Amino acid sequence: MRANVNASREDVFEHLPVPSALRKMIIPAISSQLIVLIYNMADTFFVGQTNNPYMVAGTSLILPVFNITLCLAGLAGIGGGSLISRLLGQSREEEARRVSAFSLYLGAAIAALFAVGVAAFMEPLLSLLGAGENTCGYARQYALCVIVVGGVPTVLSNVLANLIRSIGRSREASAGIILGGLLNIALDPLFMFVLLPEGQEVLGAGIATCVSNCVAFLFFVAVLLRMGRSSVVTFSPCGGWPRRASILAIFGVGIPSAVTTFLFDLDYVFIDKLMVSYSDQALAAVGIVLKVERFPLNVGVGICQGMMPLVAYNFSAGNRQRMEDTIRLARRLGLVIAGISILLYELFAVQFAHLFIADGQTVELAAQFLRIRVLATPLMFLSFFTVYLFQAFGRGRISLFLGVVRWLVFNIPMLFLLNAVLGMFGIVWSQAAADVLTVILSFYVYGKYRPAVERPGDGL
Repeated sequence: MRANVNASREDVFEHLPVPSALRKMIIPAISSQLIVLIYNMADTFFVGQTNNPYMVAGTSLILPVFNITLCLAGLAGIGGGSLISRLLGQSREEEARRVSAFSLYLGAAIAALFAVGVAAFMEPLLSLLGAGENTCGYARQYALCVIVVGGVPTVLSNVLANLIRSIGRSREASAGIILGGLLNIALDPLFMFVLLPEGQEVLGAGIATCVSNCVAFLFFVAVLLRMGRSSVVTFSPCGGWPRRASILAIFGVGIPSAVTTFLFDLDYVFIDKLMVSYSDQALAAVGIVLKVERFPLNVGVGICQGMMPLVAYNFSAGNRQRMEDTIRLARRLGLVIAGISILLYELFAVQFAHLFIADGQTVELAAQFLRIRVLATPLMFLSFFTVYLFQAFGRGRISLFLGVVRWLVFNIPMLFLLNAVLGMFGIVWSQAAADVLTVILSFYVYGKYRPAVERPGDGL
């Protein structure tokens, strides 16, 4: 079985034509990203069927905090997964096993600490997020379910997906995420409209999300058991700790990944904070838009997730041509998807908004916001595509620099600047304005600091 696993991995990483290898890696990754988005949107969709903008606003307020759990997963999953692919490119399988076990226990520990912290500081957190008298109770219910109770299984599911994908098994990595997402979609109406009384719809949505993430985690455990003791991805600590250089490499890529994702979500917090000063309807509208715009962005993330192990492996294996071909094809595909999304959202913005709520004022605002925000889609893709490339190369400090500058120097200051100058619509225009600057910086940094491919036996 071990020989078959290794042969399959080498086939994807080394022998399949680049379009075939990339397709085999990215289609499952894109599928799982879309399902994750749909099940996150399902909560908003079903809550929106109550026609209660306060419920929609309450769940929208928690979205950035819930996404922080995913950035914690990125610390262990992307940091560990990127390193595992590079170690396999250097034929260092035993060290890769030690890295996988360390990454899993790291993910569990930080998820537990975050869940305890949210529970202990719930009231000041809700105040910071801008929850008002009408939305605070709903936000609290949702946070208790999806973060306090469901945080650990959510993080471990995502860490396992990243680690399994890093060894070339994108199908299995995505299957668990898809299973959890489809289950969440099925359980939402059951808990919201059948099992719980009227007025408890937000609590029902939170319970459905928590249960589905627990099932996804159990699925990944079953996958590891099926892969057997010879699997590179393992919970077993029997092999001992990874080398100090490996631990530093995990954090060297994982921390920048987590910080970048955190700053992305912090941007959403500021958007909510600024928008709530106009009206609850404006907050509900932008909450809908921030979900709808994620369709093309999540497809782009799926492309990057599928691309990253291929780039990391061939970078460490010294196969420059295969690495460059993978990068070019993935970039081209992401830009095509971004262009299609602009066309569709400009034409059907009202219809997309109507999927979530029937309130006329909220729909009108959401449609206007969406037509503006979608213009930034290709710029956003190019920005995070470059960050993923440096993560694949193991150059965490450069990816951290790009992420920090993007959010703390360009995006968040632009929010406040355009809000002061243009008001409510300035908040919406800020993404496109800031990402023009981000893309220019990204192209410059990539051209100047892109590393040469490693020779087998070079460091990490």
